[in-house]
Amino acid sequence: MNNPRRNALGRGLSALLENANTDVTTTDAKPANSINEVLISQIQANPFQPRLEFDDEALLELSESIKIHGLIQPITVRKMGYDTFQIISGERRTRASLLAGLTSIPAYVRVANDQEMLEMALIENIQREDLNPIEIAFSYKRLLEECSLNQDELADRVSKNRTTVNNYLRLLKLPVNIQSALKENKITMGHARAIINISDEQKQQWMFEQMLNNEMSVRDVESMVRNVNEDLTKKSEKSVTKSKLQEYLEYQQSLSKKFDTKIAIKADDKGRGSIKINFKSQAEFQRLLDLLG
Repeated sequence: MNNPRRNALGRGLSALLENANTDVTTTDAKPANSINEVLISQIQANPFQPRLEFDDEALLELSESIKIHGLIQPITVRKMGYDTFQIISGERRTRASLLAGLTSIPAYVRVANDQEMLEMALIENIQREDLNPIEIAFSYKRLLEECSLNQDELADRVSKNRTTVNNYLRLLKLPVNIQSALKENKITMGHARAIINISDEQKQQWMFEQMLNNEMSVRDVESMVRNVNEDLTKKSEKSVTKSKLQEYLEYQQSLSKKFDTKIAIKADDKGRGSIKINFKSQAEFQRLLDLLG
């Protein structure tokens, strides 16, 4: 029987399990912090389960394996009362065991409060190899928001560096259809990470369509993204320059009207320039000096 504290669960989950709250009374024959055979009928689903979809075919395959070999890895539950338990991790294994016709399964009995339950369930879920990047990203987001963690604490909990955590979280800024494509394995995380570097959503959609229609590699997408960003930067610079020229023109018209003479403003894109005031006589020159004085 596998040790439920094995490294695959991650340092964060192990630490939480070792420091679980012990407020709940444990008086029956299944004490906390031990592995016991628990009736499936006494086990409740995890209300904090971050995974909402379970693949029916995969469940059936697992149930067939359980029929032959039994449930090798115990689930983890928390004790709710004398004969009631709630899943912390292992809902998929529990469902498959029920399909296999088992009436009881090995369970590692723990005690935890709701906050710890949520954190344990999310961290255990993240450690699974079959999760897609969007599921991982949402789990990270929930840990940040609902467990009041910052990104450094989150990275430590899931045994990842902060850059990796941030790369997953950035995926949630992508348009919904691109997130769905990543979730359905139509594109890879490398493709998605390249697209997220485009700030304009319309350009993101265009890049996404190009990528699907032309079966582009991640390197190809990264190259095109650089070109798109260069074009966007040039357009932005031109827009700023045009805006400045318009501003100078408005000042020029305003000053010409105020001084009742032709005034010309010349300026470059660095803000350097000159103001030229025309006068046709000594009397007009003196008038302008009086106005400026």
